[in-house]
Amino acid sequence: MGCFQALSSKINILQVTFLVCFLSVFTTFTVVAANPPNIAVAASMKFAIDDIAKQFTQQTGFRLRLSYGSSGNFASQIQHGAPFELLLSADEIYPNKLIEAGLTQDAGEVYAIGRLALAVPKHSQMHLDGQLNGLKQLIDGHKLQRFAIANPEHAPYGERAKQALQTKGLWQDIEKNIILGENASQAAQFAVSGSTQGGIVPLSLAMSDNFSRMGNYVVIADELYDPINQRMVLVNNASSVAQQFYAFILSAPAHHILRQYGFDVPPITASKSNELTTMEGR
Repeated sequence: MGCFQALSSKINILQVTFLVCFLSVFTTFTVVAANPPNIAVAASMKFAIDDIAKQFTQQTGFRLRLSYGSSGNFASQIQHGAPFELLLSADEIYPNKLIEAGLTQDAGEVYAIGRLALAVPKHSQMHLDGQLNGLKQLIDGHKLQRFAIANPEHAPYGERAKQALQTKGLWQDIEKNIILGENASQAAQFAVSGSTQGGIVPLSLAMSDNFSRMGNYVVIADELYDPINQRMVLVNNASSVAQQFYAFILSAPAHHILRQYGFDVPPITASKSNELTTMEGR
């Protein structure tokens, strides 16, 4: 009888221990799930990151709160205390400012290399070519009235679009016709909706279903502008979910999606592969 009581007591202790552990894990998961991390994403990444985030949530069960806009505005907001945990910038300039200010966990990673496209509405009379010769013909013939780019003051794709026009010697003549989008996504909408005669926008947006059904596009020659190295950084207060999403963006499945949207992606180095394996094992 004494042995039976001792065995029964041990079983009860194990049951209570299991219940406490289960409730602890469940509570932690519930708290994390109820507070998805705030992720700031360059507008040029809209459709690619939507797809990557969807796959991440399917695999991990963790949701994300994604905000899209211009990289410069997001960097400024983070510097002023906005509660973003991860910035996916359209270039390196703005993450580097956060790094210099000591606001990030480390120097981050270049996760994608972007490209520019010349996009126009359907049935446009502009000849599409990667050297912008068709655009030059419209300018020379005084037939160009409105042309869209993102604001080069805080949108990297707008800055590179201006650079491409300067390289071709077109900026001085086209500047008075420029319509600025607040970010790359708005510029793409201006370019293909008919409110302008075209624009220079991220290739990733021009080739997306949302924009390609409204317009046509051509890839602009790479030699007309500096490389668009897109860097991401984790802010100092980044949660474990934000860190897992950061690692997921560097994984092979995410790279596959990025290539589908016209991005080049840096190779995954052996050391980075080990970090990803460690992260996935957490």
